[in-house]
Amino acid sequence: MNEQVLDGPHGPLRVRVYTPTSPVGPGLVWVHGGGFAAGEIDMPEADWVAQSFAERGIAVVSVDYALAPFPRTWAAAAGAPEREGVHYPVASEEVEAAFRWAVDSGLTEGPWSIGGASAGGNLATGAALRLSHGPGPFPALAVLAYPTLHAVQAAPDAALRATLDADPDADVFGPDPVRGMYENYLGGPVDGGDVYAVPGTASPAQLSHFPATIMINGEVDELRVSGEAFGALLRDAGVEIDISTEPGTRHGHLNQPELAAATASIDRFAARILATSPQNREQP
Repeated sequence: MNEQVLDGPHGPLRVRVYTPTSPVGPGLVWVHGGGFAAGEIDMPEADWVAQSFAERGIAVVSVDYALAPFPRTWAAAAGAPEREGVHYPVASEEVEAAFRWAVDSGLTEGPWSIGGASAGGNLATGAALRLSHGPGPFPALAVLAYPTLHAVQAAPDAALRATLDADPDADVFGPDPVRGMYENYLGGPVDGGDVYAVPGTASPAQLSHFPATIMINGEVDELRVSGEAFGALLRDAGVEIDISTEPGTRHGHLNQPELAAATASIDRFAARILATSPQNREQP
């Protein structure tokens, strides 16, 4: 593991590189979550996840992207100070730049995938979408853990609503908190966000060249509504999509390495990442 400071699109950009002892080809650019305004590359959702992929032979570049302001309401709830920050498109463009750097880095043979968790899943999706609209390089795979992809989120169905009602501590991602999170990220109203900031608003035509995707959502998590809606959009666009729900999990289970569900998700993600390399695919 080593850290490098890149010449990013908005100034210095720190990334942490995890080089596998026994590399098997593919690489992954990984983006932690935290509501766009929190989280860091030492948290389990970044460090433990990256180490876990490296142990499976996958090179990882973990991105220490610039955070949005830490809102007053969040600070009061956490007993922490407010913090200034940056708004879209800074973090999104930093993730794209990190992917471009990784592809050219020579760290591994590739191919390279891009992915992230929660708000990091949004940043990875937005970067992948922007890359898909240009001349490349193109991610081989999008790897999304319980992503948020809609600023205006639909209501959960009756089954998910009942599940959330039975576990009130997990019921934290309703429409109002999600809208507020995006307003803080965007620095203004959510209707000002483009498809790279709010990928769930993309049309099938805009998604037509989006990479194949694997998504694992939490079971007791209202953000599952967003992930599943985006999965349906990808299907409509003809994109290969493997979407599942990790049983018994709340939002953020990759931040709890002690859970068997966290390792189960890593195993499924890793198998799909490894399969992006021709030499790792099962022979008929």
